[in-house]
Amino acid sequence: MTENDSLETTTTARPWEGDTLPQGEAKRAAIREMFDTIAPRYDMVNRIMTFRLDTRWRRRAVRDLRLPPGSVVLDLASGTGDLCIDLANADLRPISMDLSFGMLAADRSGSPRVQTDILRLPTSSHSVDGVTCGFALRNLTDLEEFFVELARVVRPGGRIALLDVGVPSNPIIRWGNSIYFGKIVPFIGGLLSDRGAYQYLPRSVAYLPSPAEMVATLQRAGFSDAQHHELTGGLTQLLTGTRNTL
Repeated sequence: MTENDSLETTTTARPWEGDTLPQGEAKRAAIREMFDTIAPRYDMVNRIMTFRLDTRWRRRAVRDLRLPPGSVVLDLASGTGDLCIDLANADLRPISMDLSFGMLAADRSGSPRVQTDILRLPTSSHSVDGVTCGFALRNLTDLEEFFVELARVVRPGGRIALLDVGVPSNPIIRWGNSIYFGKIVPFIGGLLSDRGAYQYLPRSVAYLPSPAEMVATLQRAGFSDAQHHELTGGLTQLLTGTRNTL
């Protein structure tokens, strides 16, 4: 063995850093590990890379719930609790649910917290008034199963508001967005947190179906008035809907 051989080390790419996006159970495990990794600086990086627009998008989601004070709302993939804070500020009663223990440990909202797979909610049928989910649809292993689960837990007449990143329809905005999220966001993430995780962000958009397909899937699940909204020129998308009466 040469001296160079003795110094050689093998580095194994983490699941979210590979050339191929993970699927199924491998994706679920990768997402949990990735968010556990970036939890300590997640809020700071979000504020910087969105120029604090994320606060505006969350407030819009809460407003579009159109629920009366005191309504119980599950915030799914709740992260560090930003949406829970906005929900509480609107006199709603949030419950924080996330797969990542690291994220829940960093939650500063003061809301009740539950670590769970949000495809299998530990909640009785038709027992909550609403659901929010912020920027996590692309991280789920089965979006249709998730929408069906929302229909199960939300009472008739209850509301959902689901945020995620978008692909702008305007070609100029889309071009600028691809450069920003493809180059600048990973650079910022690498300086302040985990470069691999923030390289995953632009790549993970590929998991999302088209807006029309997501609306149709929500309608089949039990939200017949489901709508898609482009926010900030399509940088972000918002899905809303009302649970059908039984």
